[in-house]
Amino acid sequence: MTLTELRYIVTLAQEQHFGRAADRCYVSQPTLSIAVKKLEDELGVALFERTKSRVQPTPLGEQIVAQANLVLEQTAAIKDLADAGKDQLSSPLSVGAIFTIGPYLLPQFIPHLQQLANKMPLYVEEGYTHNLRKKLRNGELDVIIVALPFVEPDVVTQALYDEPFVVLLPKNHPLAEKDAVEPNDLNTEQLLLLGEGHCFRDQVLTTCPNLQHHGEEASNNVRTAAEGSSLETLRHMVASGLGITILPLSAAESSLYSSDLLVTRPFTEPSPSRTVALAWRASFPRHKAIDALRKAIQMCRNQPQA
Repeated sequence: MTLTELRYIVTLAQEQHFGRAADRCYVSQPTLSIAVKKLEDELGVALFERTKSRVQPTPLGEQIVAQANLVLEQTAAIKDLADAGKDQLSSPLSVGAIFTIGPYLLPQFIPHLQQLANKMPLYVEEGYTHNLRKKLRNGELDVIIVALPFVEPDVVTQALYDEPFVVLLPKNHPLAEKDAVEPNDLNTEQLLLLGEGHCFRDQVLTTCPNLQHHGEEASNNVRTAAEGSSLETLRHMVASGLGITILPLSAAESSLYSSDLLVTRPFTEPSPSRTVALAWRASFPRHKAIDALRKAIQMCRNQPQA
């Protein structure tokens, strides 16, 4: 039994698909399949039920996967302790960011981080909050950039900045004539939102109670983009005349569309917003690396927008 095999079964249990699990583990599907079967033979039990469309843990397999996950977490803690004796700004730093933050923040802060810690290799990854949470716990990621609230045992969170939400709409839309939009103004609009699984969708509905009510009472006016879609997909849908949407300010400011086609409008006060934060394991010993990352993000946030 090896740590690699334990990582394989944990990933397979999460993905419930050999191909996706193999991609996440950076190995071929046959390699992962053989390793899982080898571990099952060694333990003398079936860890997974296999069908043509799905792979899921057996009841005993769920218990073994849970224990394997604990082993991986403890292994990550051992690596953290070892890293404490090294140069904190020379070892690689693995950073994760949620989909609605990564594309807009990563290109801004990476140049600053390279100036502050030019010997520190940087690995970045985007994902859903729940996937980043798991990778942070098992040590695949050192620190993640998420939106609050984010609660996880033995994980430290630190707020970075508040980011307001804005309305994105065609320039010729009636609401474009207003200086600021009230949530009630959206009650009769074709509103485009991200699909289930995106925390930004939940943040919009939570911080805009009228929209949540609107979604329940008049769901035919709320259109969900296809599963796996992005804020950029929503932007293209608005440009195509399919409706209007709500974006975080950083995404709204990063647009290839001309202001003659799309415009943004703020909400009236109190404007809905989200709090962007760093999260890392309490046992992670490289505080200087976290400090450098935090400073780099603050530097890019303070510089004038082009």
